[in-house]
Amino acid sequence: MKKTMAIAAAALALSACTANRTTPEAQPGTAVFGSFLYEGSDSVYTISPLADNAAFHNPILPGWYSDPSVCTNGKGDYFLVTSTFCYFPGVPLFHSRDMVNWRQIGHVLNRESQLDNFPGQHISGGIFAPAISYNPANGMYYMITTNVGAGNFFVKTSDPFSGQWSDPVYLPEVQGIDPAFFFDTDGKAYIVNNDDAPDGKPEYDGHRTVRVVEFDIESEKCVGERKIVVNKGWRPQDKPIWCEGPHIYNVDGQYYLMTAEGGTAEGHSEVIYRGTSPFGPFTPYKNNPILTQRNLDRNRPNPVTCAGHADLVQTAEGDWWAVFLACRPNKAGFENLGRETFMLPVEWTEDGWPIILADKQPVPMAGTRAGVVRDEARTTFGNFSITEEFDSTSLAPEWMTLRSPATELYSLSDNPGSLTLKCADTDVREKSTPAFIARRIQHHSFKCSAPMTFVPDSASQCAGLLLFKDEAHHYLFARGIDSEGNHVVFVDKTSPEGTETIASVPVEASENTVTLTISSADGLSYDFSMTGTDGRSTVVAEGVDARHTSTAAAGGFTGTTVGPYATNRR
Repeated sequence: MKKTMAIAAAALALSACTANRTTPEAQPGTAVFGSFLYEGSDSVYTISPLADNAAFHNPILPGWYSDPSVCTNGKGDYFLVTSTFCYFPGVPLFHSRDMVNWRQIGHVLNRESQLDNFPGQHISGGIFAPAISYNPANGMYYMITTNVGAGNFFVKTSDPFSGQWSDPVYLPEVQGIDPAFFFDTDGKAYIVNNDDAPDGKPEYDGHRTVRVVEFDIESEKCVGERKIVVNKGWRPQDKPIWCEGPHIYNVDGQYYLMTAEGGTAEGHSEVIYRGTSPFGPFTPYKNNPILTQRNLDRNRPNPVTCAGHADLVQTAEGDWWAVFLACRPNKAGFENLGRETFMLPVEWTEDGWPIILADKQPVPMAGTRAGVVRDEARTTFGNFSITEEFDSTSLAPEWMTLRSPATELYSLSDNPGSLTLKCADTDVREKSTPAFIARRIQHHSFKCSAPMTFVPDSASQCAGLLLFKDEAHHYLFARGIDSEGNHVVFVDKTSPEGTETIASVPVEASENTVTLTISSADGLSYDFSMTGTDGRSTVVAEGVDARHTSTAAAGGFTGTTVGPYATNRR
């Protein structure tokens, strides 16, 4: 895989890569993708370039990287994780030495034995809100999370770089969602999480509690009573909804409890409490929330919305930083990027309260961390292009499948230097594992392109590129055979009402290899074009509604993904 910050080089890289290869042979029932180009070109990054080598763009992880959690080992290493829901592998793991230059070093959940009950779950089920922590008492790293189909569990490792995390330890006594560990300075451990209203009797929709229980590190079991430390939220008289994503911190002997509140849409926020023990009692900060964008003008330039679900970390230099999720809607007010990971410095008030962002201040699209030199080779933000040449023995960490590894459906060795997909006897409309290799869309303005060798042998068989939000909201750009027996390249739209072909163009049956390109100039619509072996490009469909695959239209917690796809079940 090759990555470059120079967008203009991307097309040259793809054409050179393709030109220097022998056209692969696709066996019946298989599609061979010679390479895959993704390039992002959002104008916000070119209009406002970074001022110096210590600067970074927000979001630091663009595209769907939701529910971020961060920890440090106190030795200059920082680790960050985000949610993956029903994608596999689960929970991407990023590493940094300076909080600005991040690199994905793998996934925490990379074995089927770590993931249960994914088949049958909607794409927004699966793994919710992972929280990563380091316990200096035993030198272990812990990741605790919710599997919606199985319950709350944790895994651990002594070496995050090894890629070897333990099998799950489930915690049936910890009900609810969004658990997080807190390891105190006295060696004791606790789990804090979101749970039902007292006695399971909510007074209104969204009435939740935050509960804390002590955890015995040796036996790996909870001990004692789970106590409610927050009921409803920081102003219970206002009937706040969804106090979730909690974390506890010990700062100079004072205990801080931080939670998200207000739901995951535009009312999202982050609030803070302070107490004298991990069990409280906790007093809310009078000037909560300490982070939100809900009171700002919707027509402001480069709006950021839905800010919340944060985590704090103190660096080796002593300063504090927050990572949090937020969204970047386009000018029509929707987006396909999902909830992204942002980062801001934390300021402390004179009376000892942390502030992520002052009231009614917009999230800045860039920031600076003093003493840091930006490493373009490790930059995760801004405009960039990636050319995936499929020349490794395993997929790069950006790639994912649905609900299981799908290794029986794809190969990197059948045609070395290419990705070979088998047409599966399932498709993405089902809650199973299709032949789909996906990566996140990370820009409003983007282009992705892949040369594909494939000849269908029935009207039910097709292969191409899939733009996927969920089982009932996606676009398929593929080669197939229509009802009259003609070979075509087509665009299918799947919605809750069913699947319809919205455009198609004929191709010769002998035209084995075509290059498929999907692009968007502004995040408002998609264009689909095909290039044959003669180099001639044909527009198959343009101006196709991108809102169909957005969270605004489909709901859910993921962003839109794109990648190679093949099925016997058109």
